[in-house]
Amino acid sequence: MIYVNTLLKVADNTGAKKILCIRILNCANRSYAIVGDTIIGVVKQCMPNMTITRSEIIRAVIVRTKNCIRRPNGFWIQFDDNAVVLVNKDGSPRGTRVFGPIAKEIRETADMRILSLASEVL
Repeated sequence: MIYVNTLLKVADNTGAKKILCIRILNCANRSYAIVGDTIIGVVKQCMPNMTITRSEIIRAVIVRTKNCIRRPNGFWIQFDDNAVVLVNKDGSPRGTRVFGPIAKEIRETADMRILSLASEVL
């Protein structure tokens, strides 16, 4: 579960390293975000000489959470970190690579292009 003011790791090659969640989009009756939800965040840490700069407001899709995800077949899946992939307003990813495993629950809510960039889908 990702709340406002949660610090998240960036799992793509856009140049941002960490972002801070400042708003959760399209969650009418929830105060938290889960895998596949879109958030608005501010860049807190980034690499030098890249297109993304510190304190830039961006959109991102959550791809991993530390909280357990229950699947319909009875399995539970949990990751080691909270991670996001940066996206444009139309939902397409800004980076060209996605690092680390991605939950397959993204297929229902987010753009399929994120899954195609990932090296491992769990």
